[in-house]
Amino acid sequence: MKKIVLLVAFCLSIGNVFAQDAEKLRDEGDAALKAKNYPEAVAKYGEYLKLTEYKDTVRIFNCGFSANQAKMYEEAAKYFDMAVKYNYNLDDSYTGEAMAYRNLNKTEEFVSTVEAGLKALPGNANLEKLLYSYCIKQGQAAQKKGDIAGAEALYKNVLIASNKKYQEGALYSLGAMLYNQGATALQKATPLATSEPNKYKAEKAKADAQLKEAKEYLDKALALNPNNANVKKLVDAIAATLQ
Repeated sequence: MKKIVLLVAFCLSIGNVFAQDAEKLRDEGDAALKAKNYPEAVAKYGEYLKLTEYKDTVRIFNCGFSANQAKMYEEAAKYFDMAVKYNYNLDDSYTGEAMAYRNLNKTEEFVSTVEAGLKALPGNANLEKLLYSYCIKQGQAAQKKGDIAGAEALYKNVLIASNKKYQEGALYSLGAMLYNQGATALQKATPLATSEPNKYKAEKAKADAQLKEAKEYLDKALALNPNNANVKKLVDAIAATLQ
């Protein structure tokens, strides 16, 4: 019986040491965060959370925030995703995770995070702003490289936002891009009208299809804002071309 009592006492002492170590790491993480020593905060919180089986939602979020500030974006995404799964501070957790993926230039993960966030928090201004700024910028870069399909997909991602201005901007970007594609294709095909009429007819049909698709997007943009002069100008140009 004496040996059993001693064993229990030993186990309790080990547990106390473990708890003290965890509390020390937690407090050191808090102090590092307060001092804006973000890499140190990530290190201390990471050790603390591992010891406590990732049950402290406040420090999970703090670790994600610190990791973003320290430009440790993979770590930030991981910890913010944990915070989301705990349903903790969803606005900032989804936003922090999306920002981490944005900074990693992981488009698929970024969009899926924003989409999930907007399902949980419909119309969230932070997420919609991130979505618009990222997808328009990346879409323009893809368009400049000639990756029309990639640009189109990026612009279309914006349409899940509820903000009408963002929708209008994405629709205009889609319409303008397809208008430029169609107009350029038609210009290249025109000299073939007499020399290769069959080829001209085929190329013109493709260009007309692009112009019609462009008009569909632009009409939707006009429905959101009938006073958009740039959209009106393109719609008029398409109508004249398709006559």
